[in-house]
Amino acid sequence: MAVYKDNATGTWRVIYRFTNWKGERKQTQKRGFATKREAQAWEHEAMLKQGAKLDMTFASFFEVYEADKKQRVKESTWESKSHVIRTKILPYFGNREIAEIEAKDIIAWQNELMAYRDEKGKPYSADYLKTIHAQLTAIFNHAVNFYNLPYNPARRAGTMGNEVPKEMDFWTKEEYLKFSEAMMDKPRSYYAFEMLYWCGIRSGELLALTPADFDFQKQTVTISKTFHRSKGSDIITSPKTKKSNRTIKMPPFLCEEMQEYIKMLYDIQPNERLFTVTKSYLNHEMERGAKQAGVKKIRVHDIRHSAVSLLIDMGFSVLAIGDRMGHEAEKITYRYAHLFPTVQTEMAEKLEMERMTKEDANGKNT
Repeated sequence: MAVYKDNATGTWRVIYRFTNWKGERKQTQKRGFATKREAQAWEHEAMLKQGAKLDMTFASFFEVYEADKKQRVKESTWESKSHVIRTKILPYFGNREIAEIEAKDIIAWQNELMAYRDEKGKPYSADYLKTIHAQLTAIFNHAVNFYNLPYNPARRAGTMGNEVPKEMDFWTKEEYLKFSEAMMDKPRSYYAFEMLYWCGIRSGELLALTPADFDFQKQTVTISKTFHRSKGSDIITSPKTKKSNRTIKMPPFLCEEMQEYIKMLYDIQPNERLFTVTKSYLNHEMERGAKQAGVKKIRVHDIRHSAVSLLIDMGFSVLAIGDRMGHEAEKITYRYAHLFPTVQTEMAEKLEMERMTKEDANGKNT
């Protein structure tokens, strides 16, 4: 490496030569430093990163982590992870040497986050705190697994708060039917919400649907992709999880409705999107329809919860519901069982009857 002053601009620059993972000699440079000291500090950090030396700053190690991980996850996933790291973690730990960060430092950081209140006096939710901590843990895990950090201080400190199932908003079937009737003035909105409710698919899965995904003879729709917008561009990727790749059996009335809708779309091609709208459009239509129908306001994703709650109420098994929703059965049990507390009452009553039957049988035998 070498540090030079650019006489034309009065600033300093660093020329850095290194050998990449293929054994090739490379050269890069960084310009625009106001002082020689700033240029030398950047030079020092660059050398540490190239050698993966853990006396580099946390911010520098994050750049190493980003280079290692970014191409291994979906763009939307990385955007979410990166936003949390840059806004909630780097401001606190960015200038600290990663090898010097201890569990007590993590606890102090946790306490600051848990003490936070917004302008309305509202704290971060337990789920959001756990998400933030999970990102910090992942970075330290990477340093432990691949760069010889002795231990993970975030894991040693423990996570924030207690994990409890959160209450979910959902519509009953009667509420949904009122809402769907209000949506009939806009066919595109009506058919979109019909798919969301009766198939229980995610909004991203809905917005990625094409005519080719439907087999009306078999009465099925295949979920094999999802839609999201990133930096003003429409992006189609694989679904959220491997389990999300699935084929859903549709009720006959929904097959008829979707055939009607596809006929409305002039000259649509087999691989063109059926619903060329955004998630914000769906949110706006949810608010409009709920107000018009006189039902409580819920989120678009809560329609999926509503679909699950209907299937639970109809008596389907957790395994069957999980397959239809693209969820593991354990997640269905954990996240949705509390939607119908009357099931617990029914269990208790049947256990009472079972016990009484046994006592009667024993009494007859004596």
